[in-house]
Amino acid sequence: MTDAQYTTLPQWPNAYPASGASATLKRLNEDFIVTELPLQLPSGEGEHIWLDIEKNGANTAFVAQQLAEAAGVQERDVGYAGLKDRYAITRQWFSIYLPIGKGKGETPDLTQLQHPEFKVLGQSRHVKKLRPGDLQGNRFRIVLRDLTGDREALETSLKAVASHGVPNYFGAQRFGFEGGNVEQGRAMLAREIRVRNPKKKGIYLSAVRSFVFNEVLALRIQQGLWGKTLPGDVMDEAGGPTGPLWGRGRVSTTDQAQALEMGVAERHATLCDGMEHAGLDQARRALVARPVDMSWEWPQAGQLVLTFSLPAGNYATSVLDEILRTTEPERHTENESAAVE
Repeated sequence: MTDAQYTTLPQWPNAYPASGASATLKRLNEDFIVTELPLQLPSGEGEHIWLDIEKNGANTAFVAQQLAEAAGVQERDVGYAGLKDRYAITRQWFSIYLPIGKGKGETPDLTQLQHPEFKVLGQSRHVKKLRPGDLQGNRFRIVLRDLTGDREALETSLKAVASHGVPNYFGAQRFGFEGGNVEQGRAMLAREIRVRNPKKKGIYLSAVRSFVFNEVLALRIQQGLWGKTLPGDVMDEAGGPTGPLWGRGRVSTTDQAQALEMGVAERHATLCDGMEHAGLDQARRALVARPVDMSWEWPQAGQLVLTFSLPAGNYATSVLDEILRTTEPERHTENESAAVE
């Protein structure tokens, strides 16, 4: 792929040999159950109402819209920590800025809200709004159906992933339908198009930044460096190597690690130069995603059930991609948040 255009996403390499297995993912909403792991629980006092919500068949933005309408506030007054998949059963927290008094009357009991696609399990007050990233991570229970392949090969892949983690790629949904957000981001940064909508601009910048990170991670795997530390690597709190989230300032790696990262930046100069001028600052992201408390079972022929937790910002699809090939029903083609953050 040249720096001229990004009309298709590359097939980024896996860390482990393919198991040869395949399965259907998310045939039913209950095949993909996600439980948000919050950073904190509401204190019982404050100007914000926190809502513990279970949704089934709705995306996060739609639920936020419905909550704003029910509470009589603007959508900007509703907060949440991360997007959750539409075609799944997910449990997450939302917040609504709703001070007592100030002409707003008594606190509404939103547990009485009736909607076919979500229910409010509980509510309590807290002192702050929920913002993106305000979570420890997510717990997943995933049912894979129509499973084909050798069980012994699958067990080998499962054990490798549980022991050593997976490449911490940003999931395909970060890049939009058929990867289109990367090309839109390139055109925006090259000033070929003008994007006035701040939300769209943020989506395109995020896609471009994520793309460059994935390219660095892919190159390390291609060079046989998966699971290895390079001279000059910057390590995370867990002691693992990190990759660049591009922006202003010098990359913090040195030696061989810096040479590898700068080589990728040169290959994608339009993207990296543009991100520096767009006001993003250099940051780092772990190259390895480590599933926590991972377990699996074979309830019946043709089925595999996986359970694991991931830190905030890690993608369940990155775990699945190292174990087997999955396909989803056609309705998921433009799914905007299957990553779960």
